[in-house]
Amino acid sequence: MHLQESGEMYLETIYVLTKKLGVVRSIDICEEMGYSKPSVSRAMSILKEGGYIVVEKGGHIILTDAGRQVAEKIYSRHTLLTKFLTGIGVDAETAAEDACKLEHHISDVTYEAIKKHIGL
Repeated sequence: MHLQESGEMYLETIYVLTKKLGVVRSIDICEEMGYSKPSVSRAMSILKEGGYIVVEKGGHIILTDAGRQVAEKIYSRHTLLTKFLTGIGVDAETAAEDACKLEHHISDVTYEAIKKHIGL
């Protein structure tokens, strides 16, 4: 199953919230992303069907290995692109917003070239 950009964003959000909170529930995702409960519920169903998350009995959302792999890739790209953009003089807020847009569309070749350029 190929994930759309929104699916990647949800996985990245679950990843970040898991690091921050330890356990993640749908309401946490709603609050973090500013989306309605029905929108998040639908997205969680799609991610569950795709094998990217597991929802435990208590409503805790856990990334599967496949989900974690995608989330870590997107989060890594976001972090690196933000660092790169601030390094060339973009203010932090704009850099984070632009990195969020770029992280889903940048090719692996360009991403690796940026990593090499900044010495990572």
